[in-house]
Amino acid sequence: MGNFDGSLVRSRSTAPFDLTEVASCVLDDRGRIVSWTHGAQAVLGYPAGEVLERPAARLLVDEGEATRVLDCVQERLSPEGWGGVVTVRHRDGRWIPLTVRASPLTTVGGDQHWLVVALEIDQAPWSQVNHSMLEQFLAQSPVGMAVMGPDLRYTWLNDAMERLSGDSRAERLGKRLREVVPGLDVDAIESTMRRVLTTGEPVVDFEYRGFPPADPHREHAYSTSFFRLDDISGRVLGVCCVITEVTDRWRSRQRLALLNEVGARTGSTLDISDTAQKLAELGVPRLADFVGVDLLDTVWDGQAPGTPPRGTPSRGTLALRRTGMKSVLANDADAIAAVGEVIAVSPSSPWEECLVEGTPYLKPVVDAEEDGWLADDTLRAARHLDLGLHSLMLVPVIARSTVLGVVTFIRWQRSAPFAQDDLLLAEAVVARAAMHIDNACRFTLEHSIAVALQRDLLPKELTSSDTVEVASRYLPAQATKAMGGDWFDMIPLSGARVALVVGEVVGHGINAIAIMGRFRTAVRTLASTDVPPDELLARLDDLVLTVSGPQREAALGASCLYMVYDPVSRKCVMARAGHPPPAIVAPDHSVTFPDLPAGPPLGLSALPFEAMECELEEGSILALFTDGLIETHGQDAEVGMARLRMALSQFGMPLDELCGAVVDTMVTDTRDDDAALLLARTQRLASDHVASWDLPSDPSIVAEARTLTTRCLGDWGLSDLAINTELIVSELVTNAIRYGAGPIRLRLIRQAALICEVSDASSTSPRLRHARTTDEGGRGLFLVAQMAHRWGTRYTHEGKIIWADITSATD
Repeated sequence: MGNFDGSLVRSRSTAPFDLTEVASCVLDDRGRIVSWTHGAQAVLGYPAGEVLERPAARLLVDEGEATRVLDCVQERLSPEGWGGVVTVRHRDGRWIPLTVRASPLTTVGGDQHWLVVALEIDQAPWSQVNHSMLEQFLAQSPVGMAVMGPDLRYTWLNDAMERLSGDSRAERLGKRLREVVPGLDVDAIESTMRRVLTTGEPVVDFEYRGFPPADPHREHAYSTSFFRLDDISGRVLGVCCVITEVTDRWRSRQRLALLNEVGARTGSTLDISDTAQKLAELGVPRLADFVGVDLLDTVWDGQAPGTPPRGTPSRGTLALRRTGMKSVLANDADAIAAVGEVIAVSPSSPWEECLVEGTPYLKPVVDAEEDGWLADDTLRAARHLDLGLHSLMLVPVIARSTVLGVVTFIRWQRSAPFAQDDLLLAEAVVARAAMHIDNACRFTLEHSIAVALQRDLLPKELTSSDTVEVASRYLPAQATKAMGGDWFDMIPLSGARVALVVGEVVGHGINAIAIMGRFRTAVRTLASTDVPPDELLARLDDLVLTVSGPQREAALGASCLYMVYDPVSRKCVMARAGHPPPAIVAPDHSVTFPDLPAGPPLGLSALPFEAMECELEEGSILALFTDGLIETHGQDAEVGMARLRMALSQFGMPLDELCGAVVDTMVTDTRDDDAALLLARTQRLASDHVASWDLPSDPSIVAEARTLTTRCLGDWGLSDLAINTELIVSELVTNAIRYGAGPIRLRLIRQAALICEVSDASSTSPRLRHARTTDEGGRGLFLVAQMAHRWGTRYTHEGKIIWADITSATD
């Protein structure tokens, strides 16, 4: 202490932190002041006589506040002491914020005392620097900041907030948010601030959008963080809002989302109109008040575009067809044409320029006097200008360097004109959709070719006969509208028999249809040789192995069901290759699925195919179908076959009506596979239409065979066929006796054509040859071929049958 002199005091008084300005006192364990310094009197104005032996808290604040502060201090006391900021009352009544530090003291007697040191905040060595920095930070911060009171009224805002909002500080102070910015979602913002005031939990990066006074015609996006402001005593002062504009970020995110949505939605369909409509719907109201998608008339039909080369003036008026449109107005009242209607393009209009040049057109402000094309385009002028058209964008639809059409963007309700950024976004949107429009166009072209090809390859009309009544339906896939390889056929065979066939190849499109045509042709060719069903499928399987190129994928795994019905014996022989079995509807309305061996799909196995034979009651219905009829989304084949059983039980209606009813019951509009159904009602050939005789293997029997034939034809009223038929019977019976083996059977069948059959036990096939003039024989089959409409050989388990169809005496 001896070294403590005035020079030191004077030196310290000029220092930034003068200890003489520090207020200090000592409190006993009951909070009473037992020691008081001159610095304490200088800071608080109380002389020692007025405070000693009195409670410190009660002298400095009111009684209620004193209790609360004392409790707060005691809760925070620790063996190391306590420090913080406390607001106390000066002797003259004003409030002074103090930086306080309380440290524990132990007296000689062991009592607990406290040394309290306090300093005015603005006297602290860091105070002036912090205060200046804070003031500059708040004033010059580029981030908008505002304080709302507990009643959510503005109490303070910085300069950046003024610039951000576009109105003055005076216009906001004391007002609520809804009073100054009515274009925001005020309810959501104020609800968030109330939650922060109640819970004290801050909210970070709360986004909202609106039209600020500084730019009332464009939507802006903001990100705001909210946190609660409390005083030292814990009293809620309000909520602080830190606001940044994130319009660019929001617009980039919105544009990316729009582009992704364009790709997802326009790429979900292969229908041109649907694709164009989705494009129009995506543009309203995010880009424009009206969007019209107009494609060249040739594109609408799925043909190649008819525009001249880019940069070449058109020779006349171009025709556009309105393919899709969307408006903010009800019922598209602002449209100049309905979807599907043709719109003529004036040579002087920007639409013609856009189509020919392949470049976009932007007119932020449309002026009727300045834009001369409006005078020529009276249709658009009358419609658009009356509605208040003020901004226009045109974007060409370009795919593979070819202009397919133009998309029109119009604003009339939204006051902000189109800007360059809007055009860039529109170009990106249209470019992404153009790829899908082109895909839809190419699909439409391929689909039309496939439809025409399939129409030529499938039977035009299945004609019922005396023995089989038929009805059929073919339905292409609705989900993709792709033509597939489902097919069916009815093939007349010798002996009044008929073959029924249904098949399916893998996939859709041209290749599938081409393979279907090859299969149908092969089946008809094989059927004409009268091979059994199992052998026919084996030969068809061999055909698949010879297919190469892109059609091989469609051929491998194809399925087929082939059956032959004999109306004389009422027997049906069938075999299948990986195909669902047929349904048999008996006259008593019962529906069964025969236990027909499945057989492997064509081209996938070397396993043999097995045939089965069953006898049908007269009037039974055979139902042949493809799996598209019984398989739908989420439903297996067994459930589908059970539904088919119920549908086929409607036996009382005509066959064609039953066919339509089954299809209506089984087929949905969302199926992704084509379906085919062939119904055949069988009839037994009446006994008076068949005549047969067993003949001995004796040359003398030939004359009797002719006599039996002539008598039968007379009974049937077919005497005009007697001469040809006698000659044919004579030659066939003679050949059977000479080259075949007994027993020999002669059978005549009366149908639209007279059928003559001669069977024997030999498997040796006769051969047609031209006899020389010196030969005594060898002319029999040649004469048969000349007299008959057609003839042939088929093999049975007992041998073979030579047959001939006879239609008239002159054939």
